Amino acid sequence: MRHITLFSTLVAIQLATINATFVCADDVIELGSRRELFVDHFLIDNLDNVQLTLNRPRDEGIAMEFDKPWEGLFCGYCTVIKDGDLYRLYYRGRPSVGADGSPDEVYCYAESKDGIQWTKPELDLFPLEGHPKTNIILANAAPITHNFSPMLDTRPGVPAEQRYKAIGGTMHSGLVALVSADGIRWKKLREEPVIPTSMVPYKYMFDSQNLAFWSALENKYVCFFRVFKDGIRRIARTTSDDFLTWSAPVLMEYRHLGEDGPIEQLYTNQTHAYFRAPHLYVSVAARFMPKRQVLTDEQAKAINVSPKYFKDTSDAVLMTSRGGSFYDRTFPGGFIRPGIGARNWVSRTNYPALNIVQTGPTEMSVYLNQDYAQPTSHLHRYSMRLDGFASAQAPYAGGELTTKPLTFKGGELSINFGTSAAGSVRVEIQDASGKAIPGFSLADATEQIGNEIARTVTWKGGSDVAALAGKPVRLRFVMKDADLYSFKFNE
Repeated sequence: MRHITLFSTLVAIQLATINATFVCADDVIELGSRRELFVDHFLIDNLDNVQLTLNRPRDEGIAMEFDKPWEGLFCGYCTVIKDGDLYRLYYRGRPSVGADGSPDEVYCYAESKDGIQWTKPELDLFPLEGHPKTNIILANAAPITHNFSPMLDTRPGVPAEQRYKAIGGTMHSGLVALVSADGIRWKKLREEPVIPTSMVPYKYMFDSQNLAFWSALENKYVCFFRVFKDGIRRIARTTSDDFLTWSAPVLMEYRHLGEDGPIEQLYTNQTHAYFRAPHLYVSVAARFMPKRQVLTDEQAKAINVSPKYFKDTSDAVLMTSRGGSFYDRTFPGGFIRPGIGARNWVSRTNYPALNIVQTGPTEMSVYLNQDYAQPTSHLHRYSMRLDGFASAQAPYAGGELTTKPLTFKGGELSINFGTSAAGSVRVEIQDASGKAIPGFSLADATEQIGNEIARTVTWKGGSDVAALAGKPVRLRFVMKDADLYSFKFNE
């Protein structure tokens, strides 16, 4: 009986080894040479005393004031586009309160060489009485000028005269498409809307900043727009091959740690392809808290906020998507919290601009529309390290992160990381079963200490990992008092 038991145990161990070694091709993530950020659990198989941590952006102060006579208190729905060495800013100009899509709404334009200091060019496109030159690039186009949202079209082979595209409109007009060669002079792509109200199965839609962009991941244009479902502001998505004909809209859902995520009022979604990892969509959305009043009547009067615009409050939250019909809300808390002082706690303030752009060798910036409905209305800038939305963080006691099986292309592994003076990161490369590969074990790994955007990982034998390219492997990061933001295999 003892021999049978021993034999059964040996067989069980052997079968377990075979099962651990065998990995179905569908279970292996084809990484290629793309950069991966630790903003979700997509690549993570195991965390041991390591947690994903949200890193809140740093306040860099006022980027630009909305101080022209045609701008004013109700400027909003901003878009920032980096086109080569030039940064372009688009925003609605509106000095007084009014209904959505009113004829007096205009769209304004500013430029920057660094994304930090902004200037408003004097253009003769739309002169106003007493102002022969303005920075207005679209007027007399209601209701498009309520929420005009431009994009730089990165689709291969796009005609030069359509290098810039935009959508705008309300539920009364549907979403109308415009095109431009230079991002300043615009014309309609066609008269009728490309996304008419009739194709959206909701009672209310479009009364927000709706956006579109070319997705290299999906090889399509994608559009994210606002709808109402059960009285809650939600996001719907549609796709197109040509920017003219769009698929039936799909309501976006939310996931948090593999379960249904919180459904909250999201006023704008600002979804875009992250410029350093275009397969990853980043959304810095405006979370709206209706009737969550913070200020007293006296406090509101002291900051001269427009009446009825201090009964709610809002902030910015971070979501991500890898295509498809759901957002990952790994971090349901606030990404950018309202600042100190009454001005930051009024209705419809802290609304993020569309797109995050690089503003330095190691820095990127996100912009927020702040002091809404106040004489101090302005655009505010916040900065982060490149890839620094979130990180895999290990305490002083140390911890480990192990990825799911993956394949890669390239000859070296680069990490974006930071440690304390006492901290470190070491990388072990394992086979798909979790066994260390000779020459790339933890004992062979060089301790990485420092704070760099791109550090090449080394082992005793050097940095060359080309022999492992195309084979299913796991990465084991052993960390102490450190943050790991992203990694990439370089070809």
